[in-house]
Amino acid sequence: MDTKQNTALLHALTELPGPLPARGVIHIAIRHTDRFTVVGNDLAQHPGLSTTAVGFAVRIQSLPQGTEVGIKALAARFPEGEKLIAAALRELEAHGYLQRARTRLPNGRIVTRTVFCNQPTALLRPRVAAAPPQQAPAAPQVTAPVPASVPAPARGPALARGPALAPAPKPEHHAPLASAPEALAPQAPAPQDHAPFVPLVPPPTAPKPPRPPLPQPRELTPELERISTALLSDLHHHSPEFTLSEEHVHRLVPGVAAWLERDIHPDTIRHALTTNAPEPVKYPYQFVKHRLTVLLPPPALRTTVTPFQTCDGCERAFRAPTPGHCRDCRTGHAHEDQQAAA
Repeated sequence: MDTKQNTALLHALTELPGPLPARGVIHIAIRHTDRFTVVGNDLAQHPGLSTTAVGFAVRIQSLPQGTEVGIKALAARFPEGEKLIAAALRELEAHGYLQRARTRLPNGRIVTRTVFCNQPTALLRPRVAAAPPQQAPAAPQVTAPVPASVPAPARGPALARGPALAPAPKPEHHAPLASAPEALAPQAPAPQDHAPFVPLVPPPTAPKPPRPPLPQPRELTPELERISTALLSDLHHHSPEFTLSEEHVHRLVPGVAAWLERDIHPDTIRHALTTNAPEPVKYPYQFVKHRLTVLLPPPALRTTVTPFQTCDGCERAFRAPTPGHCRDCRTGHAHEDQQAAA
């Protein structure tokens, strides 16, 4: 098998036109017709990327859209280890080829979405207005007849399909050159809207927006602090991944108290913090803080209810903001005062 391959390469060298270089690489380019990926030289010859990073960039670019390209998924597909793959992905992310963002699905689950761009510098490059086309000068009339067909030159045995080794195509029948100016006249391009260019992806050095602060209660009463501390300290009994330190529990108490202040049951808070969590939860403090901030429910609508009071005269119950007499007793006392005045 090796001998046949070497013979084929030597035979291909003999088919290359022109003088060959005395040293260095010699390219035998065979045109691909299926299962190929276009890779630009800005990536293949990137001076700041390692060969490993360039290789994984080409591999990611060749995968179909929707394929998992996480560290574990790539390690299962290719022979490199997870540490080498992670380092290569960090290089691509630093140079703008790769971007990983955490996205929340409609069911509340958080997933990592990976975006790969084969030419990140083009996203930041401003659009240049196209110059107005210039009309080509009219070609002189040619009265000499043009042969209907030209015989094809003699060719050697065809090696394979490719730009350098492919046989020359047979020329087609040409119309008289008198109609060439009309055929060569440039077509007017469609009018384009030269709006200011807005980059689709922010540069890797763009500052990230600040995170919203942890919600705070209107008043952190001792009862709210006690219930919040017990809820946070008990999370690891329901899910071992939510083991919080004493300092983290102390920091998260105001956030849980803000939920309790809005009449949210502790079981509902526990369910909101631990349901549909990623596996594994690497940073439980950050995860709980994020959910306490993002999933904070609106304040409950409170209705004012007038309390019951006991009448000082007849001992009957009636609704009033302050203690006193019921309506009948107030009417009777008013009638007695009128008779005494008369």
